[in-house]
Amino acid sequence: MLRNRFANILSLLVSSMTKITLWLVTALSSLACAMPAYAQWLKPPVKPVEAQAPQQNIVLAGLAAPAHILVDTWGIPHIYAKSEDDMFFVQGFNAARDRLFQIDLWRRRGLGRLSYALGANFVEQDRAARLFLYRGDMRKEWLAYGKNAQRIATRFVAGINAYIDYVGSDPAKLPFEFSYFGYSPEKWQPEDVVRIRSHGLTRNAGSEFSRAMAACKSELAADQIRIALSPAWETKIPEGLDACLPPEVMRVFNLATQGVLVRGRDGQRAEGEPLLQVTMADGSGRPEVEGSNAWVVSPAKSSTGRPILASDPHRAHSTPSLRYIVHLNSPGLNVIGGGEPALPGISIGHNGTIAFGLTIFAIDQEDLYVYEINPANALEYKYQGKWEKMRVITETVPVRGLPAVQVELMFSRHGPVIYVDREKNRAYAVRTAWSEPGMAPYFGSIDYMYAKNFTEFKRAMLHWGAPSENQVYADTAGNIGWVSGGLAPIRPNWDGLLPVPGDGRYEWAGFWSGDKLPSLYNPSQGWFATANEQNLPSTYPYRERKLGFEWSQNGRFERISETLARLPKVSIEDSMRLQNDILSVPARRLQVLLNSISITDVRAKAASKLLTEWNLLETADSAAAALFEVWWTRYLGAAFRDAALPKPSSAVIRAVDMEGLLAALEKPQTRFGKDAFAKRDEVLEKSLSAAWNDMLRLGGTDATTWQWGKLHHSFFGHALANAADEATRTRLNVGPMPKHGGSDTVNISSFDPNNFRQVAGPSFRMILDVGDWDNSRAVNAPGQSGDPASRHYRDLAPMWLAGEYFPLLYSRARIEASTVTRIDLVPVARAK
Repeated sequence: MLRNRFANILSLLVSSMTKITLWLVTALSSLACAMPAYAQWLKPPVKPVEAQAPQQNIVLAGLAAPAHILVDTWGIPHIYAKSEDDMFFVQGFNAARDRLFQIDLWRRRGLGRLSYALGANFVEQDRAARLFLYRGDMRKEWLAYGKNAQRIATRFVAGINAYIDYVGSDPAKLPFEFSYFGYSPEKWQPEDVVRIRSHGLTRNAGSEFSRAMAACKSELAADQIRIALSPAWETKIPEGLDACLPPEVMRVFNLATQGVLVRGRDGQRAEGEPLLQVTMADGSGRPEVEGSNAWVVSPAKSSTGRPILASDPHRAHSTPSLRYIVHLNSPGLNVIGGGEPALPGISIGHNGTIAFGLTIFAIDQEDLYVYEINPANALEYKYQGKWEKMRVITETVPVRGLPAVQVELMFSRHGPVIYVDREKNRAYAVRTAWSEPGMAPYFGSIDYMYAKNFTEFKRAMLHWGAPSENQVYADTAGNIGWVSGGLAPIRPNWDGLLPVPGDGRYEWAGFWSGDKLPSLYNPSQGWFATANEQNLPSTYPYRERKLGFEWSQNGRFERISETLARLPKVSIEDSMRLQNDILSVPARRLQVLLNSISITDVRAKAASKLLTEWNLLETADSAAAALFEVWWTRYLGAAFRDAALPKPSSAVIRAVDMEGLLAALEKPQTRFGKDAFAKRDEVLEKSLSAAWNDMLRLGGTDATTWQWGKLHHSFFGHALANAADEATRTRLNVGPMPKHGGSDTVNISSFDPNNFRQVAGPSFRMILDVGDWDNSRAVNAPGQSGDPASRHYRDLAPMWLAGEYFPLLYSRARIEASTVTRIDLVPVARAK
């Protein structure tokens, strides 16, 4: 069945497309029987929407002229309208058509309205979310994004509301989740698009807390094991800070910034019983999900003679996908690419003249403030020697089936108060750059998607707020470039790496202007790449500007760079292969170490033999890949931490910076002190032996039968599936699927080491042939639609898993030829 399904999908691809390497497809095919659920998620949906209605005519109030949505065979909607007002209106209508449940849940979570639909268990999360809503001047807010921002948002939400009205007349058209969980979608206001900030990718408030705990319970230097600072930097405890923070201090912040996480239910729900039980994410133990790869190649380096731009952002995996591909066409704008389904425009794609893709650029945009509060009045905190009153707002949280709940929201001059410790007379607040005007995550793309050259693009990025980004750029004139963007606080007298007293001694002195951030235009090497590594130029004045010191590991960037540098010319197919590359750079470095040491333990010796004879490719059928990831994620880091730190410190440090670990193992004298090499060798041998024992338990006593895909699996989970019955969970979730790749490969898999389930990584991938746009490629897993009954709900997952792509069509003729559903939208006046 698996091979037949792959064949059906491949038959849809244009002849110019090529398969990813043969070993990957073979490996996946061989595992079809290894996990029975793998075949189940490939079954066709219950009732393909397109088979029922290849053409629809819908009359809409609010539309000025006829418009069209052409849905191609891969589920991409191509929207054609006669004005920009109508185009954004139709984009909103289409977003609701494909993703209404998802965007309604997104809005409820961000505005703090989950309890109204899901019950009393979500009141605490609703309160937390409301603390981080934008509450500033809306005029400044709209102007920060450009002159047309308010109009665009207004038309977009009008389209969403038009779809809600459309399905309201026929409840059978409502997405399945509303009827199953028993609530209805809500109408939107334009301000909802920008006031919600807590869905953005947060920075280092949690890391400040972890660093403070290290300083409290052991020593500050021990925290370098958890995360090595780069560029080279030594932080210190701010004057006046008691680093011993309450363990619960980050709970509200984590609740505010997590998605909707639910536990399963037992038995049937009684009438009036709260629907769901909220689960709390562990902010300090989450796998790293804020990744992404992007590169751009100049015409001289490209096999096409045109620039090539590749981008694959890494986010949490879910159904539906967090990204949505859409094509918007009206007089003056013709853009296509990926974006957030609840936002107008796109953030990754092209407009026919320029192309753009992104990764995270790690500006530190958060600070945790600690206050002394008045013992006689807990609503007062000391600032510049005087008691200052907190601002208190009381709001009503509606609760399903129960009376509404009144909640108090407290704010200091720096931001929302997330915890009050009455025993120690301390309060804690978070100041975030993303609470400033113009910081709604990704909404700033409505400005840069109009740019026609590098100057205009860079000018638009000067005002980019959040999340802080690397933007790679290319245009049809043959230029390529890089622009970093994000609101960067100026901290005159500290570095932002630890909490600070909120008494007035540690204040932001404004923000660095966008032109103070690094950029690059037409690099001489003919390409530029970014993978969240520390990429500040060597001459950058980082000591003065202190943009940030916490970056991702170097493995992905190293592999991308060596590949691009090695190729005399880079093709579209080369970029496809590179996005799906599963060679482990950390494993390569560890192979060198294993070949240089003497091992006596029998189990460790067997493990070393398997790893040193390995080709370093983390294929799903690889025994060595399974052993390596068990060693790498479960044992090596812990053994290194215990050997490198005294016991009190080792007990405090939960995570390990694996780039720092590799550097210390390669140069043990920098970390282990006396008898450094012997201590290093002991760490390697003991941890290898433990990993081999674990694999005997996980994979069986015959190492030749071990397979990485038997442990490691992708799973696209629905937000509310855990609260559904088993049959409905199967309908809503996609997976599990045996998965290749690893924690540090270019095709990254951020997985939970407890169960090896991939929780994040690339789901949307895009490669653009700049100028020959129809030759561009994309994929979006598990599918474009949010309707479990649609064939586009999960149809792209096999293609994504096999490293394959569909053509990202741009020309009207090619789109018309690939259209499977046509939706004609007619204004009310025309219909009459």
